[in-house]
Amino acid sequence: MQTYLDRHTVPQGVTLEALLDAHARDLAIQGKFGVRYLKYWYDAAMGVVFCLSLAPSKEAALAVHRDAHGLMPDEIFAVEELV
Repeated sequence: MQTYLDRHTVPQGVTLEALLDAHARDLAIQGKFGVRYLKYWYDAAMGVVFCLSLAPSKEAALAVHRDAHGLMPDEIFAVEELV
C-alpha cells in the first residue's frame, strides 16, 4: 500500500457541513476500493482540504472521491514519511 496526499480547492459556497458529509461518504465506500483514509485537514482561510490515505494505487484513491461525491482533488501525490 502506498500513502497518498491529495489537495482539493473548495468551491465557493461549499459549507463545512457539506465537507463533513463528503468525508463521511468517502469513509462509507473506501473499502470497496481497498483504500483507507487516515486524516483530513481543512484550511478555511485558504479554502483547501487535504486528504491522507493508504491505497493500492493513485487511481483507487481517486475512485473513492469520484464514486462517493464527485469532488475530485486538484493534485494527488505519493508520499513517504521521513523518519
